[in-house]
Amino acid sequence: MQFLQLILSGASQGCIYGLIALGFVLIYKATETVSFAQGELMMLGAFAGLTGMSFLGLPFWAAAPLAVAAMALLGVLAERVVIRPILGQPAFSIVMLTIGLGYVARGLITMVPNVGTDTHTLAVPYKDQAVNLGALVLNVEQIVIIASTAVLCALLFVMFKYSKLGIAMQASSQNQLAAYYMGIPVKRLNGLVWGLAAGVAALAGLLLAPITFVHANMGFIGLKAFPAAVVGGFGSLPGAIVGGLLIGVVESLSGFYLPDGFKDTAAYIVVLIMLVVKPNGLFGERLRKKV
Repeated sequence: MQFLQLILSGASQGCIYGLIALGFVLIYKATETVSFAQGELMMLGAFAGLTGMSFLGLPFWAAAPLAVAAMALLGVLAERVVIRPILGQPAFSIVMLTIGLGYVARGLITMVPNVGTDTHTLAVPYKDQAVNLGALVLNVEQIVIIASTAVLCALLFVMFKYSKLGIAMQASSQNQLAAYYMGIPVKRLNGLVWGLAAGVAALAGLLLAPITFVHANMGFIGLKAFPAAVVGGFGSLPGAIVGGLLIGVVESLSGFYLPDGFKDTAAYIVVLIMLVVKPNGLFGERLRKKV
């Protein structure tokens, strides 16, 4: 039973990794660049939810959607103002720019008096509740994380499979130039992808906050979400979730059964093994270049 408890705990943490990894994959598929600001966007989403609840007096069920929408708008704005002007430059330039954006976001938060320098609790209505199934104790916070991730994945599947917007995004991710010639507004879609990635990161922050509190450095969890994207296959949306679950479960089991220190390195050990065994990731496409 202890083993099942560890699996559940690891799966809930893995869902957080998977949601942040989704942002990595979405942006990579749309622009072939990597945004290392996803962790900080998650942090900003948690602070946006905290602002809605603590300072505006909104209930969690109202503050959470507003926080996600606000972060999605911020993602669109960031793409339009900061990212789009340097598209076409070497990928390294964009990577460094996103790292800089993360530092700026963290710095701006810490400059807010009595907010950014403190640790806060997000008073969700289901905090510290549990459901007993025999000897297995299910934490409601973990159940909400897993259920929310499942619902989001279902919505994304429906969007990409059946909606015109989702189909256009898929076409753009395959070949932007061809999509442009077919009349698809590629630049606008890129902005929407950055907004979607920011919204998903904000949701991850709102789900994680009741467990780890809200603080300026919570965005560092993105450093473990990146391995999740690599393990799942950097171009695969389902792979991001599966990679996150794998990293979370391995981390949970290693933290319990192995000596201290293995838990913090488990994600990167899994990545090293994956790069040796299957370099393209679990769901990555095998790319061939003709010369």
